[in-house]
Amino acid sequence: MSSHIDIEKVGGNKLQEVWSVEDFVRRHRICKEEEARLKKLFGNFATKQELLSNAQRPLLFR
Repeated sequence: MSSHIDIEKVGGNKLQEVWSVEDFVRRHRICKEEEARLKKLFGNFATKQELLSNAQRPLLFR
């Protein structure tokens, strides 16, 4: 059985925004090696959810 989906209710998800990989790396202070890996994986643009799920940052201990 199918039902109607209202696009207005679904379209407001912030995780589906498309970001530049370079901007994401700069905002999250990710190293150049990780930037190269993300660009190889996604190209120059990806959704916020994809970037957050796949970015790796070294642990910072105080």
